[in-house]
Amino acid sequence: MPDTPERPWLTIVGIGEDGLSGLADASRDALAQADLVTGAARHLALAGIEPAQSMPWPVPFEHGIAALLARRGRGTVMLVSGDPFWFGAGSVVTRHLQPGEWIAHPAPSTFGLAAARLGWPLETTACLGLHAAPFARLRPHLAPGQRALVLVRDGAAVRELARYVAGEGFGASQVTVLEALGGLRERVRDATADTLDFADIAHPVAVAIRCAGDGAVLPLASGIGDDWFAHDGQMTRRPVRALTLSALAPRPGEMLWDIGTGSGSIAIEWLLSHPGTRAIGFEADPVRAQRARANAAALGGDRLAVVDGRAPGVLAGHPLPDAVFIGGGLCADLLETLWRLLERGTRIVANAVTLESEALLAQWHAREGGSLMRVELAEAAPLGSKRGWKAHYPIVQWSTAR
Repeated sequence: MPDTPERPWLTIVGIGEDGLSGLADASRDALAQADLVTGAARHLALAGIEPAQSMPWPVPFEHGIAALLARRGRGTVMLVSGDPFWFGAGSVVTRHLQPGEWIAHPAPSTFGLAAARLGWPLETTACLGLHAAPFARLRPHLAPGQRALVLVRDGAAVRELARYVAGEGFGASQVTVLEALGGLRERVRDATADTLDFADIAHPVAVAIRCAGDGAVLPLASGIGDDWFAHDGQMTRRPVRALTLSALAPRPGEMLWDIGTGSGSIAIEWLLSHPGTRAIGFEADPVRAQRARANAAALGGDRLAVVDGRAPGVLAGHPLPDAVFIGGGLCADLLETLWRLLERGTRIVANAVTLESEALLAQWHAREGGSLMRVELAEAAPLGSKRGWKAHYPIVQWSTAR
C-alpha cells in the first residue's frame, strides 16, 4: 500500500435526480478539475459528462473497484447516488483506501428526500437498503403503527416487497411508492400492500411503509416464543433461551459461535439484538443445519452463517468469536479445543441436561471458575379434571470467560 498522499486523489460526489443544479460548489469544482469521472451511466448523464472524460462503472459493482484503484494518484471523481455512506457505494470503495486518499461531498439521501415529502421523522423511521438483501430484514420492523423507508432495485422489487408485507399479515399497510425523487420525473403514489399493482414503476425508487394489519409482531425481548422457530423438538426453549442470551450478553458488532445450533434460535436472537452483530452456527445434522438457515432467513437473521459438521473438528479457520454458546455436542474434547483456540476474555456459556454433561461442567467450573447455575422449570398441565405442575428436565448452565 503506498503512503497516504498529501492531497486526496479521489473525490466521491453524491448526485441526485436534479443533476448539476443540485450540486454544491465544491462538487462542481471537483467535476471541473477531474482528469476522469467514473460512475453509473445514469449518473454520468445527470452530470452531463462527455464520453471522452468518463469511465462508466460496470455491473456488478465490485468489478469496477480494480480499475478505480489503478488510477491512484490521478485526479478522479466518482459519481454516486445521494449520500455515498448511507447504503451507498462510498463505504464499499473506501474500505480499499487509506485515510486521506479521498474526500466526499454527499447530496441529500433518498431517505431524507422521502422523509421530507412525507413529513416523517427519520430518527424514528426504519431505513433499509434492500437492493440485494432479502426482504425478511424488514420482518423485525413489521408492527402496527411503525414506519419504514426501503430502497429496492426496481419496480418488480416494489411489487415483490408489497406481496411480502401482505403475506406476513400486514396487507392493510399503506405503501407509498416514491420514484426519481428530486428530479423532473418525480412521482409519488399510494396503495396498500395487498392492492399495489403499479406496472410502470420507474428507477430509482423508494418505498415508504406505514405498517397496519393483524400479523404476528416479533418481540424485542430475549426469549421470543418457541413457535417462531421451525424445530424438531430439540431446541433451547424460551425461558432457558432468555437466561442463555442474558449470560451471553450480546453487544454491537460482536461475533457468536453457536455450537450445536439446532434450530438456530440462540444465534438468531443474538443477531436480532443489534444489526451489527454476527454469528456462525455449527451443526452436525444436515437437516437441522438447513432448518436453522431457513429460520434465520424468515426472521431477518440472514447474517447467520451455518457450517455443516461436528465440533470441534469444524471450528478451525473461522473468525474467532467474542462469545460461544454450547447447546449440543458438549464433551471434554470440545472444551479443551476451545481453550486452545479462543482469545482471553471470550465469553462461554454451556447448557447441560444429562448427568454426564452436568458432571463435566461441574469439573470445568472447579477448574476455570465462572458461574454454575441449575434451572428447574415446571408448567401447569392437565392432571385428570384438575391441573398440576409438569416438570421439565433441569438445565445446568455454566458461564465463564476464557
